[in-house]
Amino acid sequence: MHKQLGLLFLFLVLLSCNTNTVYNNYKPIKNNKWASEDKIVFEVENTDTISKNNIFITIRNNKDYKFSSIFLIANIKFPSGFQVVDTLEYEMADASGRWLGVGFTDIKENKLFYKEDVVFSEKGRYKFSIQHATRSINDVEGTNPLEGITDVGLRIEKISK
Repeated sequence: MHKQLGLLFLFLVLLSCNTNTVYNNYKPIKNNKWASEDKIVFEVENTDTISKNNIFITIRNNKDYKFSSIFLIANIKFPSGFQVVDTLEYEMADASGRWLGVGFTDIKENKLFYKEDVVFSEKGRYKFSIQHATRSINDVEGTNPLEGITDVGLRIEKISK
């Protein structure tokens, strides 16, 4: 029995190790209410100007999230000051209303592709900011906070050859 538990633990440790992860960080959303003007900011120091990377936005939501998709505005500011801004839409639930994220509790995590095959051509600090642009029919001005988002994250993974 102890041997089986030990093997299971070793398997889980090996499975959870991802040497390709360059950056992975989450920021909690206060009271699970994300105001559209609240930018979530991540600063990433880069020294590798050769490797290709995939960039993901990670969103954790609970059952209070009322929409089947989410709209985001993502910004990357390069060390030189150059900026790239994208407006993004991601599905959060399928047609039957079942959450697409993974998780065993009421919290689901969505790993959303943001950029593929990115080479960070400049050394230095990159600043990523993410804000939501999701509106309901009754909230065309974006004054009501988006409920049910618990955390917003950024993940960068080096593409292995």
